[in-house]
Amino acid sequence: MDAAKSYFFVGIGGSGMLPLALIVQGRGAAVAGSDRTLDQGRLAPKFEFLRQRGIDLFPQDGSGLTGADQIVVASAAVEETVPDIVRAKAIGAQRLSRPQLLADLFNGAALPIAVGGTSGKSTVTGMIGWILHSCGRDPTVMNGAVMKNFVSAQAPFASALVGNGDAFVSEVDESDGSIALYRPKIAVLNNITLDHKSLDELRRLFGDFAMKAETVVLNLDDDETRLLAAALPAQKLATYSFEDESAGLVGSDVAEEPWAISFKANGVPVRLRIPGRHNAENALAALAAARAAGITLEEAAAALAGFTGLRRRFEKVGEADGVTVIDDFGHNPDKIAATLRTLHAFPGRLLVLFQPHGYGPLKTMKDELIATFAAGLAPGDLLVLTAPVYYGGTTDRSVGSADIVAGVSERGRDAEHIPDRAEAARRLTALARPGDRIVVMGARDDTLTQLAEEMVAALG
Repeated sequence: MDAAKSYFFVGIGGSGMLPLALIVQGRGAAVAGSDRTLDQGRLAPKFEFLRQRGIDLFPQDGSGLTGADQIVVASAAVEETVPDIVRAKAIGAQRLSRPQLLADLFNGAALPIAVGGTSGKSTVTGMIGWILHSCGRDPTVMNGAVMKNFVSAQAPFASALVGNGDAFVSEVDESDGSIALYRPKIAVLNNITLDHKSLDELRRLFGDFAMKAETVVLNLDDDETRLLAAALPAQKLATYSFEDESAGLVGSDVAEEPWAISFKANGVPVRLRIPGRHNAENALAALAAARAAGITLEEAAAALAGFTGLRRRFEKVGEADGVTVIDDFGHNPDKIAATLRTLHAFPGRLLVLFQPHGYGPLKTMKDELIATFAAGLAPGDLLVLTAPVYYGGTTDRSVGSADIVAGVSERGRDAEHIPDRAEAARRLTALARPGDRIVVMGARDDTLTQLAEEMVAALG
């Protein structure tokens, strides 16, 4: 990164772009940007926050690009036909992808810690960041979700933390293959399950990722990561498990609560203020990474007791008339199954509104999504699917939400296809009765949180 340069982020409001822009600004560079969501008049508080941080925002019409000395950073969702990109080409501005810039910052750190895997990346990244911060290590943290521990009146969208310590903690993405750009000293790999790519592609990407690290934190309870552990040199491994006593960090004595979970790690008590067996697994991963970074297990466990979670990760939005509304990032089979398991550990009917995060993933995961919902929903639960997120382009739309609904219904669970999201929300709030839990699920759309808040208001 060149702090003397000016960086222009196209799509600056995106979950991967906003924290990166904040880190670049925190390292001393001038930052500006544009976003079509801003042009559409949506998510105004997020953009007001950026303005208050001294980041100039422009319409996505090319007007913010004025000279070849600017470096243009574009998110994956930005097409070549967007006026900002057309303008960047015309003036000869240097262009970088989001992963290229992030990898440059990450690889330059003294202690780069990368968190990969299909599910749990953001939570584990937040946990590691909080442990390091609590233990005085002053880390830089790049996350795809808002970390509640770092939220304040001045930083309501705290998906990044800019520190002066040696550690740079970042989640890394396999969906576009960019995980290959990172050179971590500590690599964390929670699981390998179907999401954006085939399992063969994922095995290759994650295997290469693990080989580059000095220490690899691996989950022995996941079939794929256990196989990877067997193929890596033993001196690289820092393993964890709730089931395999041979792991370096073994969890036991799990006790679930509606909004918390506790367990022991190598005999050390750990209590989380977030629920779910999957979060206990995430915590073991974070504890193993913290130990690899030189923090004692006791210190790390004590720090985790103060971890308050991430926005849109099983987040209780509110309660009205005896009905609880939960906002959740679940969008692939693994995440969805974890959320449904956590909810069904305690009584109450589930009313699920699921907005798929794209036609491509829907086609890739069709059979697995059907199987996950059919297995995870109980008799009496209701699943409502809206139309998938779609921002235009030539995406194959041969598989849609109606196909998932048909498959789930054929397996004996109640499911409905209501394309319009507002209508789907009205359907669920009208059906809800005391003791029910309404769950809003989906990714790539921050307005889902607003929808959940509106549902609480409608119930009240």
